[in-house]
Amino acid sequence: MKKLSMLSTLIAATTLLFSQNSLAADCDEIVIGSAISLTGKYATNGVHAKNGYEYAITKIKENGGVKIGDKCYNFRVIYYDDESKGDRGATLAERLISQDKVQYMLGPYSSGMTKAIAPVTEKYKIPMVEAEGASRSLFNKGYKYLFAVLSTSEQYLASAVSLAAEKAKESGRSVSSTRVAIAVENDPFSLDIRAGVSEDAAKYGMKVVIDEKLPRDLSDMSAILTKVKLLKPDLLIVSGHSKGAATAVRQIGEQNIKVPMIAITHCEAADVTGKFGVAANDFLCSTQWSETLSYKDKLFGTAAQYEKGFKAAYPEYAEKKVPYQTAQASAAVYVFKDAFERAGSLDKDKVRDAIAETDLMTFYGAIKFSAAGNNIAKPMVLRQIQNGKYNVVAPSEFASHKLNWPRN
Repeated sequence: MKKLSMLSTLIAATTLLFSQNSLAADCDEIVIGSAISLTGKYATNGVHAKNGYEYAITKIKENGGVKIGDKCYNFRVIYYDDESKGDRGATLAERLISQDKVQYMLGPYSSGMTKAIAPVTEKYKIPMVEAEGASRSLFNKGYKYLFAVLSTSEQYLASAVSLAAEKAKESGRSVSSTRVAIAVENDPFSLDIRAGVSEDAAKYGMKVVIDEKLPRDLSDMSAILTKVKLLKPDLLIVSGHSKGAATAVRQIGEQNIKVPMIAITHCEAADVTGKFGVAANDFLCSTQWSETLSYKDKLFGTAAQYEKGFKAAYPEYAEKKVPYQTAQASAAVYVFKDAFERAGSLDKDKVRDAIAETDLMTFYGAIKFSAAGNNIAKPMVLRQIQNGKYNVVAPSEFASHKLNWPRN
């Protein structure tokens, strides 16, 4: 009887799966456009984002598609390579809307590229859900058709300043005695990080002793590190996307820079643990998402289940962390699915209004948009590389491990 029961359960589950796949195979298409960096300096993260989009599209198809009334739809994305160039991105957005007739857009990679494309989508009143442009300057333009699932960039390394303040107190020093060094790329995302860190440092009365722009090609920050050695800050902040992160970790190791706390962006995308091994230990890395968080939803399951499923679909990620850029790209597609189903329509303005009213818990975290279009429901996370592993150390309510401090 037990065997018969198990067999019946298996048959029922298999029948349901085939039924869902059969229905999804017969669904109509919703075509979405995306100009994204597949070559150029943003290519690494552009590919991560594209893979995140495609994984979500596949998951939605496997689960019966997007249901609008008594019909179902599958997403299909038309991709064009913007070559990491803003003017090309804007031109391609025009092409997608005017020639390919797309009515909905997924965002490009980086704040700069999003800033180039957003005026185009706004002009044509095309809803764009983006996952990779975090600059807060995107959300003070009055755009009505731009929505971002990620936390804005001024929040990325704010917790590093708070941690530095905590450590000053623990060691019996005045918080205002903490000295901060900042080295960032001259792009909207990194400049916002600089602004956020500077503002937080000022709140604590900390002194910013170095405030420098990274070289344009991001391949050499030795001149800045010479100043770091001389001025001995307590906290060093670096933001330069993947290439800047790799340069920072490599040269800080090569020059034996001794700073108690170093926080950078794009650690995983740059694969600093794989490239530099123990030299990457104790760096603090900002992240939008971690597979250890307790977020979950009906489509992807938990954050850990998302990571497992994505790695099964993309084996090239099997030996490394799934980048948060990939996770948030999947979340952007999920927002579209949710909005279409709540709108009950393919009308782009009704879909836009449904996106604006999003209140969704996902494997990536909570998503709810302000009137300006930025996500106001999800905090940033700060992790530290400890023995080659990324462990959450801030905010404290999410921390899984104690901070290693000082780092040297």
